[in-house]
Amino acid sequence: MTAPVRVQLPASLSALAGTARELDLSVVLPVTQRTILDALELAYPMLRGTLRDQTSQRRRPFIRFFACQQDLSHEAPDAPVPADVASGSEIFMIVGAIAGG
Repeated sequence: MTAPVRVQLPASLSALAGTARELDLSVVLPVTQRTILDALELAYPMLRGTLRDQTSQRRRPFIRFFACQQDLSHEAPDAPVPADVASGSEIFMIVGAIAGG
């Protein structure tokens, strides 16, 4: 079974994928960060390696995940995302963090 999930990409990654910034994906249940990224990389293989390391599957240091006004970046990859994201009513945002001084 799958769930309809809305994902928002940063401008740089939507340009790389050649797509709109907001995407509709069909994600395998249960909906987790891992299943969202799996669906995203399956639909847009050019994004493989940009969001997470392909060997360790760990999130890249300057990539953050947000949903329902929460920073989900440090949640376990297999933890369920908020129900509103899994139902498609809220968006799962992928954000490129900015560092500097």
